[in-house]
Amino acid sequence: MKKTILITGGTGAMGRVLVRRLQEQGHVIRILALAGDPNAAEFENTATEIIYGSVAQKDDLKGICKNISVVYHLAAVIIADDQRVYDSVNVRGTENLIAEAHKSGVSHFIYISSASVVYPKPTPYSLSKRKAEEIVVQSGIPYTIIRPTLAYGEEGGLEFDMFLNYLRKFPVVPFIGRGKALKSPVYIGDIIDGLVKAGVTKKVTGKIYNFSGPDSIEIKEFSRLLLSLSGSKSKLIVPIPIAVCTVIAQILGIFMKRPPLRWSTIAGITQHANLDPSEAVIDLGYTPSSLKSKLPGCFPRFKQ
Repeated sequence: MKKTILITGGTGAMGRVLVRRLQEQGHVIRILALAGDPNAAEFENTATEIIYGSVAQKDDLKGICKNISVVYHLAAVIIADDQRVYDSVNVRGTENLIAEAHKSGVSHFIYISSASVVYPKPTPYSLSKRKAEEIVVQSGIPYTIIRPTLAYGEEGGLEFDMFLNYLRKFPVVPFIGRGKALKSPVYIGDIIDGLVKAGVTKKVTGKIYNFSGPDSIEIKEFSRLLLSLSGSKSKLIVPIPIAVCTVIAQILGIFMKRPPLRWSTIAGITQHANLDPSEAVIDLGYTPSSLKSKLPGCFPRFKQ
């Protein structure tokens, strides 16, 4: 059954794949994109409707959910120099979109959250995603919340590419801590498969699902795998104590607007993000691919 679908963040690495997949299935697609976003050009002169604006601006969203049955809310800020942006975009932006969804009687609101919401030591970003989840849960609109882990794909993935670029940057890699935190990187195509199924499966409303890969791997081991696929297998990785990194980040934060080391980076490297996807497997038939089968196909990386 064809649906009329709104996708915020539809021009990002994950969003573009979702838009294409839903287009192929014949759904009517509306995208919210930031003004001047070069990635929006892919969908111009197609049947996809593009609305330019920001979820942080209420006026930009007026009527955006008119005739929409399903909303996929992907738009978010992951890295920001000004921490107030996390509140204005991730929290208030979700609140603004929920208000419009209410006005138009949207039947299903699918919110793409983050594995970081379960961090015992939160970051400004993870806290903003927690608050946004609460807004969605309390909205009264049938909802599904998806928590992806570290996402990778042929066309990128912001956090994945930032981490990879860091590993490539230095002849000797200074590494935060011993690298024992467990991660479950997930292929973007598998996330999209799950999102598409979530949009047509009624029994998933009112639930929260983890979209993670099937492999639980220590972050240091994952780093060595990435370096190997990048042609730098022998590059040395030197662990730096977490306490030392934390002090350095605090000092840099005092004197620099854009410090090269932040608490959010330390938190992301040193905390587990290997969530259990079993409920998604049962309810959605979610079938994540192994790192061995998908990660090599993402190299060499032409899109950084």
